[in-house]
Amino acid sequence: MDDRIKKYILDIEESVISIEGFLGETRDFKVYESNRMLKRAVEREFEIIGEAMNRIGKIDSKIEISSKNKIISMRNRVIHGYDKIDDEIIWGTIIRHLPILKKEVNALRTPLLKFFNTNNLV
Repeated sequence: MDDRIKKYILDIEESVISIEGFLGETRDFKVYESNRMLKRAVEREFEIIGEAMNRIGKIDSKIEISSKNKIISMRNRVIHGYDKIDDEIIWGTIIRHLPILKKEVNALRTPLLKFFNTNNLV
C-alpha cells in the first residue's frame, strides 16, 4: 500500500474519533443543531475525511469504502456550498455512515499499525 494512502487512512480515523469526541456519548440532534462551534468542528472533520477519501481514490481506486462517494459529495457541499449546509444531512451521515466508516477504516488500519510501529513512526 502506498505510504500516502496509509497517512490518509490514519487521517480519516483521527477525524472519525474527533467527531465522536465532539458529540460525546449522548448524541442529541437538538444540541448539535443549536451549537454553531460544534457544527463547524464536525463539518471540518468531514472536509478532512472527504478530501482524504478523494486522494485515496486518485491513488488507488481499488480501495473500497462503502460510503466514499456520499462523503466526498458532502465534503464538496460543505466547502463550496457553505451557506446551504443542511444540518439534518450532516446528522444523518453521522448516525448512518460514520459507524460503518469507522469499521471499514479500522479494517484498513490494522495492518498499518504494524508498518508504523516497525518503522518507529508511532
